[in-house]
Amino acid sequence: MTMTEKSDSSTDKPGRPPRHGVDTPTLFATLDAVKQAPQAAKFQFRARNEWQTGTYSRTTIDGFFGVGEARAHDRSFTFDADHPAVLVGKDNGPTPVEFILHALASCITAGMANIAAARGVTLTEVRSTVEGDIDLNGILGLQPVRNGYEQVRIRFEVEGDASPEVLASIVEQSRGRSAVYDVITNGVPVDIEVAAS
Repeated sequence: MTMTEKSDSSTDKPGRPPRHGVDTPTLFATLDAVKQAPQAAKFQFRARNEWQTGTYSRTTIDGFFGVGEARAHDRSFTFDADHPAVLVGKDNGPTPVEFILHALASCITAGMANIAAARGVTLTEVRSTVEGDIDLNGILGLQPVRNGYEQVRIRFEVEGDASPEVLASIVEQSRGRSAVYDVITNGVPVDIEVAAS
């Protein structure tokens, strides 16, 4: 999830109409509302996961807390995760670390759409390729290397009615405001509680 901010008074105008699927008036109204009531920006996203078999599990996402109250998505979403056969799974879904790549690309892409609309730029195409390098020696406990990605690379191909420099600056602003990029690059404290029976 990314939030945008008005960074250039000459290009960011609250009166802009909706653009390429982004409800720009609502975007600016949200920015104004949060400025007036900062507590409205406090959100909590939630997911429930249930083991199926082997390395296969299923996650359900249907509710979250935001703007002062519990809310529900328009529908429930389910995501299967597994390992490929070479990693002793049945390949019922992407691996958990592949979901991170999806989350990073989609977060920055969503932010780009909002930022472009706020600036009055029309995007005609946004594609990205994300790669993550991982050394399984850490997960397997065979060598003292990190368990997670050693490096992640993302390449964007962007087309729109602005100069290459402006399009690149939209990508950069979105990266700077991306929640997933922040989680990956800065880390987040994670508390684990166990109820065993």
